[in-house]
Amino acid sequence: MTPLEDAQAFVLGSCPPLAPLTLPRTEALGLVLAEPVVSTEFVPPFANSAVDGYAVRADDVADVPAVLRVVGEISAGAAPQHPVGSGEAIRIMTGAPLPDGADAVVMVEDSERVGDSADGDRVRLTASVRPGAAIRGAGDDVRSGDEVCPAGTVITPSIAGVLASVNAREVTVFPRVRVAVLSTGDELVDDGSPLALGQIRESNKTMLTGLLAEAGCDVVDLGVVRDDEAELARVLESAAADCDAVVTSGGVSMGDYDVVKAVLGRIAEMTWMQIAIKPAKPFAFGRLSGIPIFGLPGNPVSSIVSFELLARPALRRMMGHRRLTRTSLVAVTDADLRRSADGKVHFMRVNGEFGDDGRYHVRPVGSQGSHQLAATATADAMAIVPDGEGLAAGDDVAVLMLH
Repeated sequence: MTPLEDAQAFVLGSCPPLAPLTLPRTEALGLVLAEPVVSTEFVPPFANSAVDGYAVRADDVADVPAVLRVVGEISAGAAPQHPVGSGEAIRIMTGAPLPDGADAVVMVEDSERVGDSADGDRVRLTASVRPGAAIRGAGDDVRSGDEVCPAGTVITPSIAGVLASVNAREVTVFPRVRVAVLSTGDELVDDGSPLALGQIRESNKTMLTGLLAEAGCDVVDLGVVRDDEAELARVLESAAADCDAVVTSGGVSMGDYDVVKAVLGRIAEMTWMQIAIKPAKPFAFGRLSGIPIFGLPGNPVSSIVSFELLARPALRRMMGHRRLTRTSLVAVTDADLRRSADGKVHFMRVNGEFGDDGRYHVRPVGSQGSHQLAATATADAMAIVPDGEGLAAGDDVAVLMLH
């Protein structure tokens, strides 16, 4: 059997990142930067007020209360019309540019308008401030020439906001992987009609379509292809011409004679593996017209495990991600995780929650069969149980989070 680490290295090494492209920033959400973004602007572009209040000279409010003459008002988006002279103040709103002459802002909470006088409107200020108080300097967040986002950064909504703030209108990114997914078999029913003896409902394609979308791929659903070698070959070759990768499930076991295996063995360069894990021992990987093709096992739970451990990391690498796997952590098991020695690493599906001790506590889901999707669908994580007799309640266990 092939060790899991060797299979992962082989697959990842065969799936380099796609060629970068340049896109408008507005179309790049969720993608990974292929080149760093360097600001050509200051953020903020000018010194401005951090609060609503009064722009003053700090010396004029060294002794309080101080009564100053109000000589203007500046709202956000407006330019100052007057400088601040000795004994003067200008009403200023948050984000408004600081007027010449002012070196501090007193918050409006520390002010009281005292009405008109012969010299004009006045304000009583009751708080002293130091020079620079409540002022956001030009370039206080970003300066021109700063690298605001290194290559490898995922463009989250917050990162998109940063890019907008520095006027990065276009970015160079790795594209989404366009992935074709299909199910095969005369026994599959996907139209809701009653089942005849020997038929089953299609579920793997539905599940994999969601997992691929969750991983950030653009999914091309090719539907159910019947057990016809010529038709399957046509569908697969068409998918290879139109997509960046293909995912199938079923027909990859060593003893299988399956249409998928027969066709892929003829039209693609495939490696058929027996990996030292349970579930998901059978796995196939290769290239069809130069693009990666992932052959996942047909049992639904095996298909999930195989996808998580092998296909998902490779597809994320193709999209330029540097964090390829799900989050992993060391948990404590609240129940025995028993197994028999068989030369394989077992991936047991578990539910978990953080306890009062700050640790993540897990318990196995009710059923661990590779065909029992309903139980696995409720799992929060997979516990990695090494070869041997298993683990006892209270033992540490590495887990791979699924959500």
